[in-house]
Amino acid sequence: MEIISQYGLLLIIIAAVFGFIMAYGVGANDVANAMGTSVGSKALTLKQALIIAAIFEAAGAWLAGGEVTSTIRSGIVDAEAFKAVPELLVYGMIASLLAAGTWLLVATHFGWPVSTTHSIVGAIIGFASVGVGMEYVHWDEVTSIVGSWVVTPLLSGILAYLIFMSAQRLIFDTDKPLEAAKKYVPFYMFFAAFIMAFVTVSKGLKHVGLNLSTSEGLLVCFGIALSVALIGKFAISRLKIDPEADKEMHFNNVERIFGILMIFTACCMAFAHGSNDVANAIGPLAAVVGIIQSGGQILDKVALDWWILPLGAVGIVIGLATLGAKVIRTIGENITHLTPSRGFAAEIAAASTVVIASGIGLPISTTQTLVGAVLGVGMARGIAALNLGVIRNIFVSWVVTLPVGAGLAIVFFYIIKAIFGA
Repeated sequence: MEIISQYGLLLIIIAAVFGFIMAYGVGANDVANAMGTSVGSKALTLKQALIIAAIFEAAGAWLAGGEVTSTIRSGIVDAEAFKAVPELLVYGMIASLLAAGTWLLVATHFGWPVSTTHSIVGAIIGFASVGVGMEYVHWDEVTSIVGSWVVTPLLSGILAYLIFMSAQRLIFDTDKPLEAAKKYVPFYMFFAAFIMAFVTVSKGLKHVGLNLSTSEGLLVCFGIALSVALIGKFAISRLKIDPEADKEMHFNNVERIFGILMIFTACCMAFAHGSNDVANAIGPLAAVVGIIQSGGQILDKVALDWWILPLGAVGIVIGLATLGAKVIRTIGENITHLTPSRGFAAEIAAASTVVIASGIGLPISTTQTLVGAVLGVGMARGIAALNLGVIRNIFVSWVVTLPVGAGLAIVFFYIIKAIFGA
């Protein structure tokens, strides 16, 4: 308690700096979830993708990042264990932010798309295990996270495969692809708009005070989806093409239509991602600020200070602008060759998986979901279409994320403890 009252301001400043590093890492590594497929399929240039992502990620983080946040991220650790020694939780959260942020920057350097959620969860497990004991870690939560390494990429991969194969059969394999596109693309638009609206309403807007019931939310999403489909149908019906043009020209026009869809899905994914994953950076920071401001009390919920969300939003945008290109290229170009229709199938499958997993309470990594979806699209063209070396490196980076996060957090926890003489 004495340490908290004596060094409170200093600890908040340190936590803010490390929280910024974590947000920077989230921007550098995780934003590729929203933009990798758009860049890889050439629907957007890298510069356009970075600008769009910066706007929508920042909007999601700032506007919908949450008025309150749990002091312990994802319920991984029993807070009761720290009631007697709250300063240990402060040190641990600071160590977790630095550990997860460091790992994200290392992974980004090598172009590995890893889970920011699993990075911070691994770090919290690490410091809690040595700080108060392994019996206070909720290992059932950890088990379900490990299970999600297999379940979520598999689910999104199957969905992406099915969506892409349906487009292949209904549109690309016909005699008149553009005519088929005019007929079927509005249905894809409806599905995409419904899923994206649902992701945005359920994951993005619940923090703004827009507390819609499930039925109201579904009704809003249905209305949005129907509007998008009707506008899309009208716009596509105006597309004219020379009847004598070869099939290649038809394909190019169809891909252009999917390219526009991709930009729409990417914007929604970026907003939802910003609103959801900014918590990985600001959750531990808010916990530290809450404990210090309350004089050592550990509360279940803490109100966010005015500066915390903007700090997370700015960190995400700067990380994206300076280091985001590496992971964007890994997802968009290095796993398999993407066209706008393939990229759209991957993006919408990933979003659908996020919706399904959220509905059944499955812990999910958007990174792993999207990589699984890109793999599913690649598999539609056969295993030769996949870069197995890149895929192996990605899977290894996923497996080591939890233990590396834990190991770094333990080291930093002991260093911080030693510095403050605890």
